[in-house]
Amino acid sequence: MREIKVNKITEAVRRMCISSNYHLPEDVRQAIGTALEKEDGSIARGILQQLVENEKMASEKEVPICQDTGMACVFLEVGQDVHLTGGNLYDAVHEGVRQGYTEGYLRKSVERDPVRRGNTGDNTPAMITTDIVPGDRIRITVAPKGFGSENMGALKMLKPSAGLEGIKDFILETVEQAGPNPCPPIVVGVGIGGNFDHVALLAKKALLRPVTIRHPDPFYAALEEELLDRINALGIGPQGFGGRTTALGVNIETLPTHIAGMPCAVNISCHVTRHETEVI
Repeated sequence: MREIKVNKITEAVRRMCISSNYHLPEDVRQAIGTALEKEDGSIARGILQQLVENEKMASEKEVPICQDTGMACVFLEVGQDVHLTGGNLYDAVHEGVRQGYTEGYLRKSVERDPVRRGNTGDNTPAMITTDIVPGDRIRITVAPKGFGSENMGALKMLKPSAGLEGIKDFILETVEQAGPNPCPPIVVGVGIGGNFDHVALLAKKALLRPVTIRHPDPFYAALEEELLDRINALGIGPQGFGGRTTALGVNIETLPTHIAGMPCAVNISCHVTRHETEVI
């Protein structure tokens, strides 16, 4: 059994809230650069060049890449041989978000009530997902998620009779309907299987995988490639002005499901697909 003080979790979350808003993951940064090389339209190339310059400036000056610094999604993989001391785990995460968004001068975007509204003033609470895993470490991933792209997500409880073509049609329809709203080029996270609640989480977790890494199952790896080609063929392009690059990547995650169901969820991220991980 290994003891970990929860203040270490607070400090890690604080750091990552700031850093992930200032610096793009390397795979996303490289994907934008590759897209720039492939684009032949002057408008699309100009927009991608601005994205490259914006990312470089944000990183060098340590300011937010985007004004929407997102809702803090925090994924915890807690080793079963860890004993937490000094406070409550979730309180520690929320405190890290509170400190990070205040010290990093990040926009506070969280409303305390979904209908009656009222800003919490510190971007808490975080949206926390916890998995218990083997080992004596805690793996923490902070993924600030803006709602220009989050609002474009969709979930459909498909029947098995819809088949693979039904899945493809739903994903493509969701992206096409989103159009320029999620600030393309986008990353498309797809969840297939599980049940109503787990399939949405699968789609969100899919966005955490680097766009350069394909699904380990060749069947789904090929499906990711096919969907990426078909999405880019839609011609929405960078910021919706047309071009070859509507998406930087399509990542699919799956779970077993019920004999009567084939749930599918799509979670779209803008080109600022922010996430950072630390292990303590």
